[in-house]
Amino acid sequence: MRLIVGLGNPGPAYAKTRHNVGFWVVDALAEERRLHFRRHGLSHRAPGSLAGQDLTLAKPQTFMNRSGLAVGELLSDAGLDAVDPGDLIVVHDDLDLDVGRIRFKARGGAGGHNGMLSIIDVLRTDRFARLKIGVGRPPIGMDPAEYVLHPVSGEDRALLNEGVERAVDALRCWISEGLPTAMNRFNRPLAE
Repeated sequence: MRLIVGLGNPGPAYAKTRHNVGFWVVDALAEERRLHFRRHGLSHRAPGSLAGQDLTLAKPQTFMNRSGLAVGELLSDAGLDAVDPGDLIVVHDDLDLDVGRIRFKARGGAGGHNGMLSIIDVLRTDRFARLKIGVGRPPIGMDPAEYVLHPVSGEDRALLNEGVERAVDALRCWISEGLPTAMNRFNRPLAE
């Protein structure tokens, strides 16, 4: 069983914000695979398969800062007592990557991301894969929290849409070929 969790905030007020790019990725993969989300517990879930493997796409409905509660429930419901880096991947926005750039990580700290901090706190480990989608740094003088919760438009939206497409390709690679191969193939600058 593979579990792909996209982070974001529920509700239309947040739908077009940088903080919801994790939702955008799992929505795009669900659309490609013709999977449908339904509310179950603390998440919207879309079960399916890809490359011969069972998977569940999930969008926590707990708001970003409490994402760990939903991820803990998802792992428990899947019968996964301990996290294996091959079973779970969390897709989220990252201020330290250029807009639209993607990067896999096998483990690591929260990096200032409150959704990731919540997951690490609840799971009591940082040993799970993540796929980061770059949203860039805020303009000088703008609070990062305000920046990630501000709707995206124009060139940044176009770059993020390209990043979402690349992230879907990367997730397919992660499922079919594993994390090391996906990291080697997708953790390169966009120009390569």
